Amino acid sequence: MKSKKVTLTTAAAVLAGILLTSTSAYALDGAALYQAKTCFACHGVDAKTPIMPAYPKLSGQSAVYALQQMKDIKSGARANGMSAAMKAVMQMVSDEEMEAIAQWLEGLN
Repeated sequence: MKSKKVTLTTAAAVLAGILLTSTSAYALDGAALYQAKTCFACHGVDAKTPIMPAYPKLSGQSAVYALQQMKDIKSGARANGMSAAMKAVMQMVSDEEMEAIAQWLEGLN
């Protein structure tokens, strides 16, 4: 009886680890998040061709700068330009996801 309990506990722990790893792997995929969070709709699929001249090109942007801008828009600390339109979108993006997106953007050229 005790060995069944240990086996079930071990199996549950392994399954939980797989599920957590899968979720974290997706959350850390900046390219996938850029698409899933609809960033491409305004900033372009390649992050270089925004739909309006007033929207910034994000490709190659410093990760530190991009992350701070996203955080400021989300918190309301930045409320100029088109940030009002982005505020609603940023409410759906966690800090971890923002960091992953910012890192991915910095790697683009």
